[in-house]
Amino acid sequence: MNTHHTPVLLKESIDHLITDKSGIYFDATIGFGGHTEAFLKILYKNAVVVGTDVDKDAFDFSKNKFADDERVKLYNYNFSGIDIVTKIESFGFFDGIFADLGVSSFQLNNPQSGFTYREETKLDLRMDKSKVVSAADIVNSFSEEDLEDIFIQYGEERNSLRIAREICNCRKDFKIDTTLQLSEIISGVIPFKNRNKTLSRIFQALRIYVNDELGALKTFLDKSVGLLKTGGRIVIISYHSLEDRIVKETFKYETLDCVCPKEFPVCQCDKERRLKILTKKPVTPSPEEIASNPRGRSAKLRAAERV
Repeated sequence: MNTHHTPVLLKESIDHLITDKSGIYFDATIGFGGHTEAFLKILYKNAVVVGTDVDKDAFDFSKNKFADDERVKLYNYNFSGIDIVTKIESFGFFDGIFADLGVSSFQLNNPQSGFTYREETKLDLRMDKSKVVSAADIVNSFSEEDLEDIFIQYGEERNSLRIAREICNCRKDFKIDTTLQLSEIISGVIPFKNRNKTLSRIFQALRIYVNDELGALKTFLDKSVGLLKTGGRIVIISYHSLEDRIVKETFKYETLDCVCPKEFPVCQCDKERRLKILTKKPVTPSPEEIASNPRGRSAKLRAAERV
């Protein structure tokens, strides 16, 4: 199991999520089952955990892993389809909704998954391989301006223009098909001391864009709040500022009971307060956890409760 992924903030996730040991829970990014496995050890035999994952390798692994546990129901869906799964299973509401938004160690370490920039493999970055557009399609066809915008918006990379320009120059001579080809192009215009961080940001930006990760997250959060029963919890672990900002802003918005302009003397929006925030500041891994699992060092957990 640990060869695939080490679950981050495991105890903190359990403590914030599980309020009813006989309840119905949703693991939006079941991955290789690390968090769900821990949840099941706490939950009673009449509980249910519904899990989704768009990555077929992760889905198949967890399907086999939990094949003998009748409490687990899995779907090879994107988590933005939480409402569809709810209708299929005829559930009214969930007692808890959980999502770990990180890319698994298996995906990062396995060249065939196409998420690494350290080894030679096809430049893909699609979680769902049925998606038409891959990262290679983007770097070989998008304009310099569009590439720069992707690198700035989703990678927050200050050298975005220089990198976008170099990609466009190089693709005149050859098609950029592999991860190492792209890595070498980027490395050629970035100082050595900044190279790894820049590579990480550019590949992150392409991955987010290819999979529409931020759009899917917004859709998922909007649907999830309405699918929580009163007293139910939503727990999200994010790994970069773009994700965390969306979670933070969504939670904050859902704590408001009015969003009318200040000049309105009487509320006219009929806004309903739906959440109470449980984590004033995000929960982060302890130094001991970071030492044992360095890839979890950027994790931030936020939790809220349905009111």
